Amino acid sequence: MISSLRGTLRLMRMARLLLAQDALLPDHFLRNGSWVLRAGRRVFTLGVKRLEGDNRSRILSDRIAKLGPTYIKLGQFLATRPDVIGAAMARDLRHLQDKMPPFEQAQAEAMLAQDIPQAHSIIAELGPPIAAASIAQVHRARDARHPENYLAVKLLRPEVEQVIAGEIRALTQMAHLLEKFFPASRRLRPVASIETLARSMALETDLRLEAAALAQLHENTKNDRHFVVPRVIWEATSKRVLTMEWMEGIPASQIEDLQKAGHDMAQLAIHLIQSFLQQSLRDGFFHADLHQGNLLVREDGVLIGIDLGINGRLDGDSRRFLAEILMGFIERDYDRVAQVHFDAGYVPPHYSLGEFSQALRSIGEPIRDQNAENISMAHLLAQLFDVTAQFSMETQPQLLLLQKTMVTVEGVARSFDPQLNIWDAAHPIVSHWLRSQVGPQAQFRRLRHDLESAHRSLRQLPQTLLALEAAAQHWQKPPQADRLARILAVIGLFGLGGLAALIWLGV
Repeated sequence: MISSLRGTLRLMRMARLLLAQDALLPDHFLRNGSWVLRAGRRVFTLGVKRLEGDNRSRILSDRIAKLGPTYIKLGQFLATRPDVIGAAMARDLRHLQDKMPPFEQAQAEAMLAQDIPQAHSIIAELGPPIAAASIAQVHRARDARHPENYLAVKLLRPEVEQVIAGEIRALTQMAHLLEKFFPASRRLRPVASIETLARSMALETDLRLEAAALAQLHENTKNDRHFVVPRVIWEATSKRVLTMEWMEGIPASQIEDLQKAGHDMAQLAIHLIQSFLQQSLRDGFFHADLHQGNLLVREDGVLIGIDLGINGRLDGDSRRFLAEILMGFIERDYDRVAQVHFDAGYVPPHYSLGEFSQALRSIGEPIRDQNAENISMAHLLAQLFDVTAQFSMETQPQLLLLQKTMVTVEGVARSFDPQLNIWDAAHPIVSHWLRSQVGPQAQFRRLRHDLESAHRSLRQLPQTLLALEAAAQHWQKPPQADRLARILAVIGLFGLGGLAALIWLGV
C-alpha cells in the first residue's frame, strides 16, 4: 500500500513536470479544450517551472532520473512516443541516461555469497563496480577455474523489485483511468503500453530471464561474422546475479580510439545496421538497448553487444510488415506498403487503399532526393505511425520498441560514419529475407510445419474418438432414436477420419 502510494506521488510529479512543458496532452486538447481543462492543467502544474534554453533536455532528464528506476524507463519509453508527448519532448527524453551511484561493495559480496553458495569455486575475486544503473551494477571478477580469464558479474540493486512493483501498480491504475475517462486516449493504448513496460522491467529484475535472453541471442548469432554476445556462466547465475564471460573491446562511444586502432568506421556502421536487421527479421528477437554504452568493438572489428536487459520480439506478421514497408519505401512502391498494412489488419478495411497509398507517398517522396546522412529509417517509421493514426491504426507496442531501438542503432551507426546510407546498408538484408519467404526453402518449411500439425492431430485422434464414444454412452437416447444416434455417430467418426486425412495430405 505504501509503495503504491509512493509510486502514485512520483507519477504525479512526473506528470506535473511534463505537462508544464506542454507534453502529455496533444496541442489540440489545449487549444480547443474547455476552460475547465485548461484551468485544471494550470492549477495542476502550479509552481513547476517551464524549462527553456540549451540545458532543457539535461535538466529534464536529471529530474526524471531522481524519481527512480521505473520513471527512467518510462521516460525512455515516452521518447519513442512523439504522438503522445510531442516531437520536441521526445527528442529531449532521448538523452535520458540510466546511470546511478553504485551500492556498497560489501552488499555486493554478501548478495553473491547468499545467492551463489559455490561462488568461491567460480569467482576468485570480485572487483569494484565498473558500471552502475538504476536496476543493477556490473563488476569485473577473476575466473577461479581459469585464473587467466575474467568474468562480468551483474548484481541487482537491493530491494529494487519492491520499488518497481509499487510504481508499476500506480502506472497501471492511472492508465486504466485514462482509458476510462478519456476515450480519445484508447487509440494510444496506454494500458497495453504500460503492460509492455512492466514486462520489460520484469525481465530486468529477474536476471535469470536476462540470462536466458542472452543465451538465446548467443545461439542466434554464433555463426554471424560481425556481431557476438557473451556466453552465460549458468552455474553462477540466479535471480539477482548474472555471470558471463568477460569480453574485451573498445567502447563504441570512443570514436577517436576506434580510429586510432585502425577500424574501418564505414564498415562498422554498415555491420551494426545489418546485424540489427538480421536479428529483427531472421530471428524475430533483437537486442533492444544497443546504445553506445552497451556496444564494444573487438580488436578484429566484431561488434560485441552487452547488457541484454531489454530485448524485443517480432512475430511472423510483424517481421513481414517491417520488411515489406522498408522494401516498399526503398523501391517507391507505396501500393505495396499500403497493402501490407491492410493484410496485417493494422488499418481497418473500410478505408480506401488508394487514399492510404497516397498518404504513404507523402512520407516517402520528400526523402528521395535528400543526402544519405539526412535519411532515417527510424524517422520514417515515426512519420508512418503519425499518418496511420489518421486511418485508425492502433498502436503496436512491439513495433514501437523496434522503432525506439532503430533510433538508437542509427545514432550509433552515424557516429561511426556520418555519411552512412541507411537504405543501401539495409537493402541486402531486407531483400534476402523477403526472398527466403517465397522461395523453395520457405515452401519446404511451410510443408514441414503443416505435416507436423497433421501428425499432432492424428496422434490426438484416438483420444477424440474415445471422448465421442463416452459422450455417446452418456447421452442415452430413447429406443426409437437409437438407430438415428448410431448413424450420426458413424457419420461423425468418418468425418473426423476424413478431416485428419485432408490435414495429412496438406489439402
